[in-house]
Amino acid sequence: MKETWKELPIGAIIKEPGSSKRFETGDWRTERPVLDPEKCIHCMFCWIYCPDSSIKVENGKMEGFLYEYCKGCGICADVCPTKAITMVREEV
Repeated sequence: MKETWKELPIGAIIKEPGSSKRFETGDWRTERPVLDPEKCIHCMFCWIYCPDSSIKVENGKMEGFLYEYCKGCGICADVCPTKAITMVREEV
């Protein structure tokens, strides 16, 4: 069973490298990225700049998002040269 943000220690200190995959932090976001596959040129800028490793890549191509980890920061949309990624309000 994966831990949630509620199990983080005070100060959110994570002592072990690579442990972020244990914490599904996607429920923090207010906006989510949405991909328009017709505009995507698979430059992978989104993958390079995503601070949460939330970009799904298969066979060297951007295939979508791992929403369970995406915090909705919008960096992927900002760095996309073809504007294939847009941020939309998260539905409650």
